[in-house]
Amino acid sequence: MNHTIPEKMGLDPALLRDQLFELWNQKDLQTLHLAALQGFSKLSEPLEALLTILESCPGKQMGRSHTLGYHILREFQTWIKERPQVNMSSFTEQQAVALQRRALSLMTDTQPAVMDSLISIYRLKSLDPSISRLQVIRLQALKCYKEAAVLSVKLELQEDLNTEEMIVPLILQDKLPLAELFVKGHKQLEQQLVTLLDSWCQPSFSVEDIRKRFPHLRLSKHQMAQIQPKMLTKSVLRLMEKFKMDPKLCPNALHKRRLDTLRYLMYRTFVEKGMTEENWVDHVQNVVADDLELQVHLVEMLVKYCSVQKASQWSLRYNIPRNRLPFGVWETQQSLPPDLQQIYSNNSAEDEEWEPPPSHRQKFYQVPLTKDKVHLVGSLEALRRCRSIVLKGGGVVGVDMEWQPMFGCNSTQKVALVQLAVLHQVFLLDLCAEEFCQHSELTDFIRLLFSDPSILILGYGMAGDLRCLSANWPELSEEPLKMNGILDLLTVHQKIQRTKVSQVQNGSKEVLVGEDCAEKGLSLLIQQVLGKPLDKTEQMSNWEKRPLRISQIRYAVADAYCLLDVYSVLSSNPKCFGLPADLRSVSSGQSTMSKEKKQKEKQGKMTKQALGEEECQGAQRVSPSSSDLEKGLLCGKMPSEDPPPALPPQQLRVVCDNMLQGLGRYLRCLGVDVVMLENTDDHRVAAKLAQAEGRVILTCGQPYQTLRSQVGEGRCLSLDCSEKAKDQAVRVLRHFNIQPTPGDIFSRCQACNSDQYVEVPRADMIRLLKEKGYLQDSGYPTLEKFCQQEEQELDDTLTPAVTPEPPRYAAQCRWASLSGLDRDTLTFPGGSPIQLHTVPPALLQRIPLFYVCTRCGKVFWEGSHFSRVLSLFQEVLHLTDEDKVLAKESFTLSG
Repeated sequence: MNHTIPEKMGLDPALLRDQLFELWNQKDLQTLHLAALQGFSKLSEPLEALLTILESCPGKQMGRSHTLGYHILREFQTWIKERPQVNMSSFTEQQAVALQRRALSLMTDTQPAVMDSLISIYRLKSLDPSISRLQVIRLQALKCYKEAAVLSVKLELQEDLNTEEMIVPLILQDKLPLAELFVKGHKQLEQQLVTLLDSWCQPSFSVEDIRKRFPHLRLSKHQMAQIQPKMLTKSVLRLMEKFKMDPKLCPNALHKRRLDTLRYLMYRTFVEKGMTEENWVDHVQNVVADDLELQVHLVEMLVKYCSVQKASQWSLRYNIPRNRLPFGVWETQQSLPPDLQQIYSNNSAEDEEWEPPPSHRQKFYQVPLTKDKVHLVGSLEALRRCRSIVLKGGGVVGVDMEWQPMFGCNSTQKVALVQLAVLHQVFLLDLCAEEFCQHSELTDFIRLLFSDPSILILGYGMAGDLRCLSANWPELSEEPLKMNGILDLLTVHQKIQRTKVSQVQNGSKEVLVGEDCAEKGLSLLIQQVLGKPLDKTEQMSNWEKRPLRISQIRYAVADAYCLLDVYSVLSSNPKCFGLPADLRSVSSGQSTMSKEKKQKEKQGKMTKQALGEEECQGAQRVSPSSSDLEKGLLCGKMPSEDPPPALPPQQLRVVCDNMLQGLGRYLRCLGVDVVMLENTDDHRVAAKLAQAEGRVILTCGQPYQTLRSQVGEGRCLSLDCSEKAKDQAVRVLRHFNIQPTPGDIFSRCQACNSDQYVEVPRADMIRLLKEKGYLQDSGYPTLEKFCQQEEQELDDTLTPAVTPEPPRYAAQCRWASLSGLDRDTLTFPGGSPIQLHTVPPALLQRIPLFYVCTRCGKVFWEGSHFSRVLSLFQEVLHLTDEDKVLAKESFTLSG
């Protein structure tokens, strides 16, 4: 077929469109490209004709990059670049406005790239803003909220639109970044966004307020999750810092974050016993400050976690009104002797001795230095003395940094103390001394220290330290430190651990050090190499308070000097620890791997851009194995090896964050061991469960970074909140290479996660229901007659249980004996009674067998849920021919 465009001027746009459409259907893009360029030259009014073609083009732009309209527009841009004479200036003002209006009308359900093309070709930024604003409002009315926001940003219409009408639908659709883009650069709009989110954080806020304000918005369950105070608080504080806003404009978010911090401090101190009295007092004073509501909460928590006496002492400290005090606090106040009416904190450095008690020396690593070998550097004179010693060529310097723990109150953490350890001496650079910290001599010294190749700098996980250090001096972000001669012992430690894992796998009797050890990180390395761990008691102390206590100084010195001792032992006998003779090669090898990894990621992004987002989704869902998990691969990253054989669901144990409860129910339905957080649980509970029970954390959104830092690599997977729970479940199964079978469906109790059931025949169920009064006057004469017939076949006691044949689609669960049921209370050994009230009497005539969870007592029976589950997850289920036949019968557990 000849696709050459007829050689005549004034080519009919419809004819060109039909020619291009035919080539498009034939997927002959090369010929389409040539035909388009030739055809555009034959049009009498190319700009007007282009709109005509796009308006009637089959497959009008719907957000995908590979529609016919998109390709025509792209070809037109290529063609017009070489023809500057084809432009809007050739039209009268009235004609130009008419064309611009038509171009605007094409921006419904279209891609940003298409918007850019139309804006550029038809000079839409020159159009009267009132006309452009009408198109944005039209898109809003069509519920094209994303397109409306993108168009308004590209045409710079933000100031002319109702900010709340624009950003609220975006927030509810989990498109907060787009809302941020809408207000960015407009101080007043930025403030409106943040104050709006902050208003949703107040305790009296109700979702009904949004329903009344925006009655046209239908809020789904997922959208409701976007306005939980916990998530909103994080967003408000992040945006407050990003937009450099006055914290006074965000009172609700700040109050909630401080209240959450106060709860954490109480739990950490009085439940976990993980914080000293001095540190607790320091942090509580900072958090509570002069906020009366927080002061009242503090007293209430002290009554709960500690004692009425301590609550009374703090209530006196803050002079809380009597009518705001919990029961018993006022009376205890009156009986307190004068010496207990004040809160005393032993914060004086003079009250402590440098030498710790013998019990401490026996248990923890000790620095072999006297107090006079520790130098506080807070002036230029002291810095020059430090510089003359630390910058000696050929030396080894242990570097560590301390900063104020913010408990999530602020995302920017600045270093308060830099520890520099050399042989027999330690220097503590006080970055809280403001004049000293801002002096150029100090930053010059830091730059020189890290860039000198003749000095070996030792650190442990230095990336975090340097990130916080950059917050002290913005110039370090603009011109990063040149890193020469750095040995990060974290990389060396990982090598040691991998070596020991290998020795265990090869049959050696050696046990992985730290496998069942409470220590972690640097403290674990010190224990493995030097025999004793670090004392981390002061790790979470107030590092910005001056003067520092002796215990704080001792901790800071140990954190830096231990690096020298570890390096000395490792370098003297590296073979013993499975290390190469040159320890620096471990770090450099890791660096090379990191570069290769980044290069692969870059190539992956380029491929994704070339293929398009949707075409690349399948490639992202390749499943790493359980062994990958043990090797410490980061969740969400692609393994380089081919995936190993699939694993059964029972080998995956997860904890689902409270934002992913729907995902948790689907995974549990397929046999995965799932613990789900309650709505009121803090995200940190997930980390504790993961650490205690060896589970993988499934989360989404901002909590991912926090949780990921608290568990081992590969133990935290971030999912897309905008995905449906079913799609999230498929993604998780493929990620961990889990392949469930029909025998796994409903093998776990959907209510409590137990995998143990007891079988209760119908006759026994009738007896139990009658004894508890659930069949009295049932109103079903046929049922009553049926039950009487069944009862005649029973003895006076429950039928002795025998090992039952398990249901066809619950083969993976465990079975208990009915004899374990307490006959009088109808409870199992764990204390849970059978939930008889959930059994509809009408079921008794058609259900011969019931299954009861022995942990929670929930009753299940064979129903019609299987076909639904099978159809939902057939893409990941392993089905035999027999399974496919049985699946048509649609039987499984219900309840």
